[in-house]
Amino acid sequence: MKFVVAVKQVPDTAEVRIDHERGTLIRDGVPSILNPFDTYALEEALKWRDTLGGTVTVITMGPPQAEAVLTEAISMGADEGILLTDRAFAGSDTWATSHTIAEAVRKITGVDAVFCGKQAIDGDTAQTGPGIAASLDWPQVTFVGRVREMTDRSMVCERYVETGIQVLRVTLPAVITVLKDANVPRIPSLRGKMRARTFKPVAWGALDLGLTPGETGLEGSPTKVVTTATPEARAGGSIHRGTPGELASIMADLLLGREGTR
Repeated sequence: MKFVVAVKQVPDTAEVRIDHERGTLIRDGVPSILNPFDTYALEEALKWRDTLGGTVTVITMGPPQAEAVLTEAISMGADEGILLTDRAFAGSDTWATSHTIAEAVRKITGVDAVFCGKQAIDGDTAQTGPGIAASLDWPQVTFVGRVREMTDRSMVCERYVETGIQVLRVTLPAVITVLKDANVPRIPSLRGKMRARTFKPVAWGALDLGLTPGETGLEGSPTKVVTTATPEARAGGSIHRGTPGELASIMADLLLGREGTR
């Protein structure tokens, strides 16, 4: 079987800076890591490859330095890595990113399933996986906590929702977004690390994917960041003392908005 995992290089910091003119993240000078949620998607693909046979190809979209996350994926056991890099991709929103990755999946041909992490820690939109499915016109299952079984024609997934667990059978090819409950990502092996040392990804640009400027990058992004702002810091709390009964009464007043009555 042929599996694809879409991964992302994200800033390794909570102090995200914004380019207010372009509405995009400033990544210069900020250390980057493999998006943590994507490690669970990668492990799920590797697990089923080990069970059913086949290959795992990892795709990332970004500047040349994003090659680092592909190298990490190779060390964990991925078979191939593809870097989607082109100045034409700069400023892509989640829709343009999804469409670009979907075109790469089409170019690979014969893909049975695409695995994604549930979301990226920098944007937290959880939109790229579903966007890939929409561009490919494939079925999708999001927030998957467990893949129960898989054949070359379908898979059975447990989808975690607020009211419980949905058990769904989805026909392949399909797109799956994976929760961290699904597995425990493996540690890179010595053999994997040795492969990663000599790894060079395949690099595809917009022309390789047959994309026009209106389909990717800022021009191909239907959403725009108009402005950004940092929320004001929350004020400190207050300390109350008294008997348990008095404290319970004070807490009730606070919850009901009657703090001014005491």
